[in-house]
Amino acid sequence: MTGEYRNTLDEKGRILFPAKLRTVLTENVLMITQGLDGCLWLYTPAEWKNFSEKLMEQTSPFNQDSRLVLRRLIAPAQEVEFDKTGRLSVPQSLRDYAGLTKDCVIMGVTKYMELWDAERYEAYLAETDMRFRQAAEGLSAIRL
Repeated sequence: MTGEYRNTLDEKGRILFPAKLRTVLTENVLMITQGLDGCLWLYTPAEWKNFSEKLMEQTSPFNQDSRLVLRRLIAPAQEVEFDKTGRLSVPQSLRDYAGLTKDCVIMGVTKYMELWDAERYEAYLAETDMRFRQAAEGLSAIRL
């Protein structure tokens, strides 16, 4: 699932999920957790199980960095169900983390999705533009 969609968060913290992304989902729920760079990551239950199991295999509760990653990615994760109109109610703690106010961006990134506050996303794009160009140059070995 890919694509970039813009939608608004209502006063109760609900966002209408894009129909194009909803149609590829096999279940009526998503797992939502803190992502990197100030966004939220959204996973189908199957992808979340795969991701969290791989993460747990690579970490140890006896390692300080592992605990940090687990506390930031696994612990805040919550299962959220779509309502009858296709809206997701984003938990307050996750809205606070991502700075979600009203205008939002939802992006499909193949195996997961990202939910951004629109202003934060635009700022992220602006501040990482040069790094993106350098990273793209580093992929010059890929032949199309």
